Amino acid sequence: MKLLLLGIGNVLYADEGIGVHFVNYISDNYQFTHESHQLELLDGGTLAQGLIPIICQYEYLIVVDTVNANGVEAGEVYFFDFDKAPKEIDWQGSAHEVEMLQTLNMMEMVGDRPKTFILGVTPTVLEPMVLGLTPKVAAAVPLMENTLLSHLSSLGFTATRIAEHSIDSLIPDSYKRGVHTDEEYSI
Repeated sequence: MKLLLLGIGNVLYADEGIGVHFVNYISDNYQFTHESHQLELLDGGTLAQGLIPIICQYEYLIVVDTVNANGVEAGEVYFFDFDKAPKEIDWQGSAHEVEMLQTLNMMEMVGDRPKTFILGVTPTVLEPMVLGLTPKVAAAVPLMENTLLSHLSSLGFTATRIAEHSIDSLIPDSYKRGVHTDEEYSI
């Protein structure tokens, strides 16, 4: 089985970039092995529908992004099956979040959407031209990390810690990573 860990977000809008920053953080700090499954990590930025040709190549998808939820504090972490979203999740968040929802729904309509999970955190600040995370969202990273590692372990993956980079140390160069061309994509 081919799995994709996909980070979504705009790194120039503070907490909006958590998906991208988190996937870069996981990529730089861990190596994953499985006897038969393949896991790939991708910084998808704000490409949404542009990611369809990539996403449809996988059987299993974990999207890391901000999620809006009614009645909760910033920094709350959610992990859920896309088909069973908690009732407090409000998909009317940022422009890219709505586009990603539409992308997944379009893929479902044509039968190309892989089994999808969402790992999200409620944002504090979505301000233009702020490269970094607010303290509440940064504080959510360890829970997000443990949640992801636990889920991948339940799928039979072994995670080996290969570095000790902090997420803050990776943020200044995050805009230099991501999908580069139509032919080449990697983090």
